[in-house]
Amino acid sequence: MTVPPVRQLSGTGPQLEAMSRPSSAGGGGLGAGKAGGGKHGGTAGASVAAAAAGVSSVAGSGSAPPSSTVSMPATGLVGQSSELTALFECPVCFDYVLPPILQCQAGHLVCNQCRQKLSCCPTCRGPLTPSIRNLAMEKVASTLPFPCKYSSAGCPLSLHHSEKPDHEEVCEFRPYTCPCPGATCKWHGSLEAVMPHLMHAHKSITTLQGEDIVFLATDINLPGAVDWVMMQSCFSHHFMLVLEKQEKYEGHQQFFAVVLLIGTRKQAENFAYRLELNGNRRRLTWEATPRSIHDGVAAAIMNSDCLVFDTSIAHLFADNGNLGINVTISMC
Repeated sequence: MTVPPVRQLSGTGPQLEAMSRPSSAGGGGLGAGKAGGGKHGGTAGASVAAAAAGVSSVAGSGSAPPSSTVSMPATGLVGQSSELTALFECPVCFDYVLPPILQCQAGHLVCNQCRQKLSCCPTCRGPLTPSIRNLAMEKVASTLPFPCKYSSAGCPLSLHHSEKPDHEEVCEFRPYTCPCPGATCKWHGSLEAVMPHLMHAHKSITTLQGEDIVFLATDINLPGAVDWVMMQSCFSHHFMLVLEKQEKYEGHQQFFAVVLLIGTRKQAENFAYRLELNGNRRRLTWEATPRSIHDGVAAAIMNSDCLVFDTSIAHLFADNGNLGINVTISMC
């Protein structure tokens, strides 16, 4: 990618040191900004006076749920139920063996996820084929509440086996992944570890203080899929601002802007954000509740639940290829 020269812009703010970040579409990096901007490719870096927005290239079956379900705190389980659920423990992954339940010829159980990876029974080393359905154990499983797989992380819920997979997909206690756009960073950990990770592994992302700032995305005419990232701190919380350009429909490039809270969905409900484009006697505004980083940017873009505009709209508000977005965070 050809890297245009960096321009010195007016304003006061922190310095941005470029960071390279590879992606499936080529080299790139992350950064952030206010009242100034910079960009960089996979092999080039830039340092711009004032804060700047950096850019980077982006690129088992189950039974039907019953009519009534069980959802109760794990602390409410009686000893007998705990003993019964222990019988359903998979000897490989230590999660629970849930319907449809298959056994080996000797009667040993293993969960469906692990069974697909095994050539023999992990308990007796006997053959796993032909598949034998254990209907009795399935009936017992339908009467029991099973703890969430993230109970060790603090989730208090126990659920009917038909509810368990859907809950675990959105459980607030499941590990957080790196919220940076792109798929190159494989980090995951607790919510408390997200900001330390960003500060250590993604040092070029600038954090601006205050509930009302300007996010300047530089060189919006770069070809291909591109993203701009910055952080905003206010109300004792951290927010990630993302502007992403991609070809959602063939031959039609669009921009997607969204705000994520470094926090839970419940915490996100306490805030609102406003994104505003101003210029040439025009105004474009989007207001919404920030998404938790558990939801991520991809879901917002897929559902167009963010500020969406095409390149022709972007050019109406851009100044010499740079696009300023006013970002305001407020408490509900």
